[in-house]
Amino acid sequence: MALAAVPGDGGATQGILRRQALRESAARTYARALPIVPVRARGMTVEGADGRRYLDCLSGAGALALGHNHPVVLDAIRAVLDSEAPLQVLDLATPVKDAFTDELFATLPPGLASRARVQFCGPAGTDAVEAALKLVRTATGRDGLLAFSGAYHGMTAGALAASGGAPADGVMAAGAAAAGVTRLPFPYDYRCPFGVGGERGAELAAHWAEKLLDAPKGGAPHPAGMILEPVQGEGGVIPAPDGWLRRMREITAARSIPLIVDEVQTGVGRTGAFWAVDHSGVEPDVMVLSKAIGGGLPLAVVVYREDLDVWPPGAHAGTFRGNQLAMAAGAATLAHVRQNNLAERAATVGGRMLERLRRFAAGRPQIGDVRGRGLMIGVELVAPEAGFATGAGVAPTGAGPVANPDHEEAPGGTTPYEASPYEVSPGEVSPYEVSPGEVSPYEASPGGTAPCADAMRTAAPPAAPALAAAVQQECLRRGLIVELGGRHGAVIRLLPPLTITDEQTEAVLDRLTDALDASIRTAGTHSRELPPTAAPFVPPSTGDHR
Repeated sequence: MALAAVPGDGGATQGILRRQALRESAARTYARALPIVPVRARGMTVEGADGRRYLDCLSGAGALALGHNHPVVLDAIRAVLDSEAPLQVLDLATPVKDAFTDELFATLPPGLASRARVQFCGPAGTDAVEAALKLVRTATGRDGLLAFSGAYHGMTAGALAASGGAPADGVMAAGAAAAGVTRLPFPYDYRCPFGVGGERGAELAAHWAEKLLDAPKGGAPHPAGMILEPVQGEGGVIPAPDGWLRRMREITAARSIPLIVDEVQTGVGRTGAFWAVDHSGVEPDVMVLSKAIGGGLPLAVVVYREDLDVWPPGAHAGTFRGNQLAMAAGAATLAHVRQNNLAERAATVGGRMLERLRRFAAGRPQIGDVRGRGLMIGVELVAPEAGFATGAGVAPTGAGPVANPDHEEAPGGTTPYEASPYEVSPGEVSPYEVSPGEVSPYEASPGGTAPCADAMRTAAPPAAPALAAAVQQECLRRGLIVELGGRHGAVIRLLPPLTITDEQTEAVLDRLTDALDASIRTAGTHSRELPPTAAPFVPPSTGDHR
């Protein structure tokens, strides 16, 4: 703590960073791109050992729903410490654990809460994923798993196998081979795997999953479960359309396949609802929860239907599943978010941020897409000079949201899922199948255009990870901490705390847009120059924005 009392100590900062680089594993991540040494933090503000202050839009990778050192969290921790209660109790019953469980159940989807069991796991979300996979395999007696492209569920073997990719590709491949995972397409509107985007792309993704499960030789024997994220975080901040998510619930329920929803990053108000599944009304069979539920301290649980609770004592255990400080901090966080309607505020503030960023993106072709839900926002950067041209009738995604993004029912009509687009009449050819030698309607002929190009979206330009890395560094120079993610590391990710103020919101947007313009200008010799209509940078307000 002596270091924290030395403002402007740049020499100490460099010494710590140098020693970290020499001593720590090559697997370290954030420290490579964010060369800061935090010594104080409060709310959204982090102060480094060199005296510089930053607005933190990383929030411990989403673990800090209330920001750093929120008073209700600190008071809850102090109360446990002052009570002389044991800090680690394995899975013994305690008043602190009972209070946390009560608060957690009060927030769950009602249908699940009324018949739920909770398993306290090791303190990381990846261990809760492992527990969920073990649970459904035990309950069903089956081994296979349905997972999605672009997913991220953790870094242990089973979680890696369910993920769509990871930095350790060799480890990922070994885990996936052992786990019997069948990969399904996730609706990614900007880079639709079927080349159409929008409602049609989501329909095709749902159709693919359904037909694969029902095909006698589809390669996906009756699985033990399906695991998905309602918003893919590490995959690039890609919200699952509500209609598609409901369709996944229907498909799994009709085939007695437990649906596991990974709310590790999306939970506790992050997306504008307490749990991201609340947007769609889906009640999963299993929910995997971690990050924010511990109030910034390590805690992870699995909540599931009571009829799945068939595994024997000790089937999943962990020494640190009785973390009393985390349970106290978590109960205080859950209660504060619920009682102060912070999920609703996240929806409002996030909507404002998306609107301003989409306006800013107009005329800047390097910003391919702006998307998100609540205070989980992604800005995907691209290389437009690679020959991308917007197709006829398809607006640049950055210019605004696509129509009807959640696939809700049209006034007086039916949803695309209720209209049964998946079935064909007897003797009719499925629109998704092609005869031998025939060209698929979603593929272009060699040297030509797709047969149904009018229904297709022009391919998005290549991702620009180098530009994204430059933006991250320009943000840091302006006192803003952001994270990168996405399939190619080209998505700027914003995860501010739910307690972000209006002043802080404007400061974040000012600094981010200025960093984007600076990076685009620097890259101007290799891409298009900034358009003359681009808005000038407005300096952020002074103060610490706490």
